[in-house]
Amino acid sequence: MTTLSHSDAATRNASALFRDAFRGHPAGLAVITAAGPDGPIGLTASSVSSVSVDPPSLVFSLSGRTTAPLLAAADTVVVHLMDTAHQDLVNTFATPGTARFTEDMDWEVLPTGEPLLHGGTWALRCAVAERIDVGSSRVVIATVLDVRRQSPGAEPLVYHDRTYHRLSDGSTLTP
Repeated sequence: MTTLSHSDAATRNASALFRDAFRGHPAGLAVITAAGPDGPIGLTASSVSSVSVDPPSLVFSLSGRTTAPLLAAADTVVVHLMDTAHQDLVNTFATPGTARFTEDMDWEVLPTGEPLLHGGTWALRCAVAERIDVGSSRVVIATVLDVRRQSPGAEPLVYHDRTYHRLSDGSTLTP
């Protein structure tokens, strides 16, 4: 077991150990979109989590220098919970410099202004309630305004050890 103390942090790369720890922690994938100052914006996130059911709220964190600050500044966002059938969308929004919201991509602008991708299992339109800077990231807490089921019965897309995975019936553990 590798233990990290204050003295170790000065001599070891604490960030690398932290990343290694979370490589082994599976997470669902989402694409978060918003209306940006120059058009639609979006990115892939593995940090989305539910916070409250009353009112329905979620949290996600953003880091980066281009899209993330614009997305963090938006008043409303759409969080698309992704499935295995739409791995291409996840890749597109995870790759810096890749063209997003192209004519051949299946998406539309909602009457409220946010871009909605027609991919993924669920789309949750949210109002940003709070933004908190933590280290090099910005944590966003948002209240869910609208929930759309897009692909009933689809398999969730999971990120683990820098690789995409699917959940299957055989992966269920029984107590």
